[in-house]
Amino acid sequence: MIYNFEKDSENEIILVTVQLEGKHTFKMVLDTAASRTTFDTTALYMVGYAADKTLETSVVETANGIVEVNILEIDSLTALGHTVRRMPIQMYDFLAHGILSDYDGLLGLDFFENTVLCIDMKKHTIEVKT
Repeated sequence: MIYNFEKDSENEIILVTVQLEGKHTFKMVLDTAASRTTFDTTALYMVGYAADKTLETSVVETANGIVEVNILEIDSLTALGHTVRRMPIQMYDFLAHGILSDYDGLLGLDFFENTVLCIDMKKHTIEVKT
């Protein structure tokens, strides 16, 4: 299927609506440089997730340097007609690290594993083939 995407004109980023476990909707940035999907801690807290669900912590390199993140597993994540089940995600406290964002996180390339992803910047469309 082919989906239209929204583009933040100020920052030139691709915005995607994602649904966590079929009931919580988030606005995320599609980040083709992110190897793992990352949610802002505050966004997850607002829907009942807490750091006590953490499986492990990890150290990752970001534009802000090397930071520690919590890794937790979610039941399902859906975006662009594609669903991934039992997916590990990163939980990162944007505000604590000086990041003020209108978005709830980054949809990383791990979400698109086992798919063909085609982004048409001219037409503002994304095609995901499973």
